Amino acid sequence: MGKKNVVSIEDRIPTLKQERKKKANRRLVFYLSIFFFLITIIVYLQSPLSDVRAIHINGNSFVNDDQIMQALDIAEGTNIWTVNKQKIREAAASIPAVRQAEVQRKLPWTIELSITEVDHVGYVIRDDDVYPVLANGKALSERPQSSVDGNAPLLAGFSEEVYLQKMVKELSDLSESIRNLISEIHWKPDDGNKYKILLYMSDGNVVDGTIRHFADKMSVYPSIVSQLGSDKNGIIHIGVGAYFEEFDSGMENEGKIGESANESQ
Repeated sequence: MGKKNVVSIEDRIPTLKQERKKKANRRLVFYLSIFFFLITIIVYLQSPLSDVRAIHINGNSFVNDDQIMQALDIAEGTNIWTVNKQKIREAAASIPAVRQAEVQRKLPWTIELSITEVDHVGYVIRDDDVYPVLANGKALSERPQSSVDGNAPLLAGFSEEVYLQKMVKELSDLSESIRNLISEIHWKPDDGNKYKILLYMSDGNVVDGTIRHFADKMSVYPSIVSQLGSDKNGIIHIGVGAYFEEFDSGMENEGKIGESANESQ
C-alpha cells in the first residue's frame, strides 16, 4: 500500500484564515451596499429629485390635457410620494366627459394618468355649430366639430332639452354596432306624439319610430333589413309592430341635413 498524504493542522491554518477573511469581506461589501442603497433612497426622497416633473395623460379625446391638468391642480414641487392617487382619480372624474381615471407613479418623477371617457353617442347642432354629445347627455360646447364623422348619428331638431336627454339615454343603451348604422335622427313631434322621431340610416333606409323604448325596438333592425332584398330601400316602421314600406320616387333623400351641415362648417 502506498503512503497516505497527511496534512497537519498547522498547514491548514493559513487556508482557513484566508477563507474566513474572504467571507468577512463579502459580508462587509453586502452590508455596505445595503447602507449606500438606503442612503440613496433617503437622499432621493428628501431632495427635489423626487418632485413630480412630468404628468403623462392618455386616453382623452374630448378633453384636452390643459383642462385635465387644471382639474388635478398638482402644485409645482409636489413630492411624487405625497401625491394622493384617490384625489387625482376623483378630480379627473369630476370632468363631465371623463368616466374614470387610473393613476400610476412612474419613478423617478412621473405621474401617468389613463383616462376613460364617457361614450360618445351623437352630435347636436346648436347655433350653426356641431357638438359631440356624450352618453351622460352632456353636449361638449367647448369642442365644436368641423365635420360629422360616421361613428355617431346627428341629432337634429331637438329644441326641447328633455326629449334630447331621453333620446341620448336610449342611444347609450343601444348596441354600438346598430348605433353606427344611424346617420341622422330627427325629432318630429306632433299633437298626438311628442316622442316621434325619424331616422336616416347609412344603408339608405328610413326608420319611423319613437323615443319610447327606442333601444329595444331598434335592436331588431338588422334582422328586418336582412329579410329585404339588397335593391330595396324604404321606410321601416317600428312602433307597436314592425313593417316595411318601399320608397315612392323621390322620397329617399327627403329631409336629410347631414351633408348640408358638413358643408356649412
